[in-house]
Amino acid sequence: MATVREIIEAEIRSRGVIPFTRFMELALYSPGLGYYEREHRQIGRAGDFFTSVSVGKLFGELLGFAFGEWLQSMPVEGHQIVEAGAHNGQLALDMLEHIRMRRPEIFSALEYWIVEPSQSRRAWQQQTLESFDGKVKWFDSPAELPLVNGVIFSNELIDAFPVHRVGWDAKAKCWFEWGVIIQDGKFTWSRMVEPVAKAIRSQSLLLPLELSAVLPDGFTTELCPAAAQWWLAVAEKLERGRLVTIDYGQQAEGFYTPQRSDGTLRAYRNHRLCDNPLEEPGEQDLTASVNFSVLTSMGELAGLRTEHYFTQATFLTSILDRTIKSPQHFGEWTPERTRQFQTLTHPEHLGRPFQVLMQARG
Repeated sequence: MATVREIIEAEIRSRGVIPFTRFMELALYSPGLGYYEREHRQIGRAGDFFTSVSVGKLFGELLGFAFGEWLQSMPVEGHQIVEAGAHNGQLALDMLEHIRMRRPEIFSALEYWIVEPSQSRRAWQQQTLESFDGKVKWFDSPAELPLVNGVIFSNELIDAFPVHRVGWDAKAKCWFEWGVIIQDGKFTWSRMVEPVAKAIRSQSLLLPLELSAVLPDGFTTELCPAAAQWWLAVAEKLERGRLVTIDYGQQAEGFYTPQRSDGTLRAYRNHRLCDNPLEEPGEQDLTASVNFSVLTSMGELAGLRTEHYFTQATFLTSILDRTIKSPQHFGEWTPERTRQFQTLTHPEHLGRPFQVLMQARG
């Protein structure tokens, strides 16, 4: 069986150069071979990166408490929680166990839907959620979803969408796209000849006009039309309720600062930032910051209203305040829960890097 590297090499030899978005897609999602397609030590202290779910059950319990509150206040009977990109299903398990215990009246009529295009990850999720057989249903894409009354959410999903890496040509006052070639047996960057496609270029309109005069030649950033299209698609499926994402990122202006002159693309392995995102495809995580301005615009285009954009620390602290007023729906704040909360909200850990966008309809 070919390796991810061999698959990418063959495509470059066929095409001469491939856009980075294709390189990232193959590196992360080649069926059975890509980084996210193989069940190995990705998450946690022994893995390549650390997530809010890795901290313990508290993250899922806090989300379960908040979502339960929201569903309780909705005037319709029968609700759905839709998770997009559930990885191994652990977050879904933590939430469902909490809701079953603390809000049985909600749980009895609740449907938990997972949007998961990968057969490998779906199999992991089904194994993790075996005790909730019959409660959980899977869909390949947002297009397959029925209309949703409840909550659609994702956690650390959109930052792994393949991105176009583009550079600024100061002389021509336009963007060009960075591609990947093979040179001396190694993957390396190459400026592509073809102009940046209109679907990609449209996002560059978020560049403030005053910056176009001073942006240095070669300034590099990432654009992700796939994220914009995906957010619009799930927003249109929300009949009533909230659409929420928790992820690395910032608003549009944050991408055009001097410290981000080489973009936000990052590679991680063994909890360390790797020097070269093109090395060892399939063996290291690739991620780029989410442009929350784009997502906000897409949701509002679909008729949603934006309720909040804040840090994970602010979001979880607001939930904590409500758990104290409603202990019957959350339980005791034990020392273990307190330790987990500190990790989830501390600005030097997970509290500040993660942002939360919340939009609603109805």
